[in-house]
Amino acid sequence: MMSDLYSLVVDKSNKSVHITGELSFASVNALLCESDKIFATISPLTIDLSAVERSDSAGLALLIHWIRKAKQQQQVIHFQSMPKSMMMIAKASNLDSLIPTQ
Repeated sequence: MMSDLYSLVVDKSNKSVHITGELSFASVNALLCESDKIFATISPLTIDLSAVERSDSAGLALLIHWIRKAKQQQQVIHFQSMPKSMMMIAKASNLDSLIPTQ
């Protein structure tokens, strides 16, 4: 799916999701709605964040939500190429150890 703020591309053959653009207060609600479909169809799931240009604490909250959802559904989830700004927020919040990265 695409919006002016982000793009979410699912690659079922690689069991991955590629996100570009923003993971911010402005985009996370839409991404949250779209993610239900993704979790229902892919496991294990790798989320590639290498093209995320802007992120904030709402973006980090979305990742934490996805981790919880994966655990509830007994799925494996990994985040690839997490932006430095997002990792800094995670470390400052003492959440970095919860985020499975590759």
